[in-house]
Amino acid sequence: MKTLSLITLLLLTSHNLLSQEKNFIDHPYIETTANSDTLVVPDNIYITIVLNESDSKNKKSTEELETTLEQTLKKLNINTQKDLSLLDYSSDFKKYFLKGQNILKSKNYSLLVHDAVIAGKVLAALENVGISNVEIAKTEYSKAEELVENLKSSAILKAKKYANKLANPIGQKVGKAIFISDTSSTPFNLQGQVAGIQIRGAASIYGNRATEPILIDFQKLKFETQVTVRFTLE
Repeated sequence: MKTLSLITLLLLTSHNLLSQEKNFIDHPYIETTANSDTLVVPDNIYITIVLNESDSKNKKSTEELETTLEQTLKKLNINTQKDLSLLDYSSDFKKYFLKGQNILKSKNYSLLVHDAVIAGKVLAALENVGISNVEIAKTEYSKAEELVENLKSSAILKAKKYANKLANPIGQKVGKAIFISDTSSTPFNLQGQVAGIQIRGAASIYGNRATEPILIDFQKLKFETQVTVRFTLE
């Protein structure tokens, strides 16, 4: 009985959908597709910093390296409480147990900065204090969601403009939209990637312990949306 009821419900639903589609097709309409895109400079730059006792040839503990790291970043007016976070903590117990050596500890940090200039200053400053296990992990645009919504609105307006251009030569006007489809690909496909980085200065990087500024150029992030809209013809 339940199976029969389910089949009946599916048949009714299919019939309603077909009726709606037929009613829709019966209306004279015009369909256009439009794109809207832009390039933006990333304003969230994540830098991974690894503090490892072995990097300093065991001359400094991770605690000492942490103090040096925090002091160096504060000199650059970076809010370490807000923008510096600990990713993980590890110790090489295997070496300790097998060789009887001191435990070699390491800590991984993530630092958030908001422009390429500060990122370059961080790389140079940390290298100067002996912290060189540093890399740019990913980039993002903080207002990506708002940007994408604005691009979709722009694409819809373009779609209507195209529709009017097509309808005018035949003496017709574009009416209300009766169907809108967002056919965009993933708008955040470049978020998180760091392709296209160019580093200049500091003998790229750090030949002869160079002290000149490090200039970093980030590839701009491209955001693109696409919509398909059907308008009635009057």
